[in-house]
Amino acid sequence: MNAAYVATSPSVPAPSTQKARRAGYVLSGLAVLFLLFDATMKVLQLPAAVEGTVKLGYPPGVLLGLGIVQLACLAVYLVPRTSVLGAVLWTGYLGGAVATHVRVGDPLFSHVLFPVYVAALLWGGLWLRDARLRAVLPVRKTN
Repeated sequence: MNAAYVATSPSVPAPSTQKARRAGYVLSGLAVLFLLFDATMKVLQLPAAVEGTVKLGYPPGVLLGLGIVQLACLAVYLVPRTSVLGAVLWTGYLGGAVATHVRVGDPLFSHVLFPVYVAALLWGGLWLRDARLRAVLPVRKTN
């Protein structure tokens, strides 16, 4: 679908404002920086990552695999053409993180819901900067 069609089609919302797009990049950037940091810690198997993984009930041997999965999801999310697929993959991964924190009895707002906050940044940032996503998930104004 070319840009002219997206901008003129009545069923697709107009491109976002420059301000909204910038906000979208900021939200996405915050999530990406956190996830890149987390993936790097896992791939390098830093002591803090090993300790946290063991505390959550997983063996240290899963760190490298989890880090690689995270880097793959990041790569898919960062390519504009596949960013929605990347957000879907991240949603699945982060849902597993929520389940893990629930299983070990971590506090709700600081631990259990933290992956939900990250997912909200990923999806919110993407929604603000991608007209295709806004067409599928429109915000309806109520009177």
